[in-house]
Amino acid sequence: MRSGRQAHDHAEAIGALTRSDPILARLIDRVGPCRLELETMQSAFRALAEAIVYQQLTGRAAATILGRVVRLFRPKRFPRPEDILGAPESRLRAAGLSRAKVAALKDLSAKTLDGTVPPLATLSRMEEEEIVTRLTSIRGVGRWTVEMLLIFRLARPDVLPVGDYGIRKGFARVFRTRGLPTPQQVARRGERWRPHRTVASWYLWRALDPSIGKTRRDQ
Repeated sequence: MRSGRQAHDHAEAIGALTRSDPILARLIDRVGPCRLELETMQSAFRALAEAIVYQQLTGRAAATILGRVVRLFRPKRFPRPEDILGAPESRLRAAGLSRAKVAALKDLSAKTLDGTVPPLATLSRMEEEEIVTRLTSIRGVGRWTVEMLLIFRLARPDVLPVGDYGIRKGFARVFRTRGLPTPQQVARRGERWRPHRTVASWYLWRALDPSIGKTRRDQ
C-alpha cells in the first residue's frame, strides 16, 4: 500500500501481530516491513472481468488475450457490461477466450447491470461476507477470487484466504505442521491475528521466498 496512512496501519498491524503470536513474530523479524501494495480499481466489473480472463493462465498469455478483448471495443478503454452482452460469442472466442470464460463474462455483465455487482462506492461500504456472497454468485467467480479483490483492490485489513495454497504452504513452513495444514487449522491459528489477518497473510506468502533466511532460534 502506498499512502502514508496505509504505511502507519501496517506498522500498527505488525506490532499487534508480533505481540499476539511469537512464532509469526520471528517470521516478521526475518522479512522486515510489510510491503503489501494495492492495485488500481476503476470498477468491480473491470476487476472481476480481468480476474476471469486471467484464471488458469500465465500472466503473459492472459495479458495478451485481455488486450485482444479490449481491442474489440476500441476506442473505448475497456468494454462496458452492455458491450460484452451484445458481443457474439464467436467474436469473443476469436480473441482467445474459452467458452467457459465467455459465459462467465456475460454472466458478470448481466449481474452488473441488474445490481448484483454494486458500484465501487457501494462495494467499499459493504461487509466482507456480503461482498463474498454477492460476487460468488457470478459464474466462474469463487471465494478465492473475491478474497484477492478484498486484499489487493479494496484494502480490507482482516482477510485470511485459508483455502489459498500459498497461504497453507507458508503456514506449514512457519508453524512446522505435518504436511499441508487444512483451511480449518489455518483459520484457528488466524483467530489470534484479528483484526490484522491481511498483513499476516502477506507474511505467510513471503515465507515461501527462498531469500528469506532463518534466525538462529529457527535452526
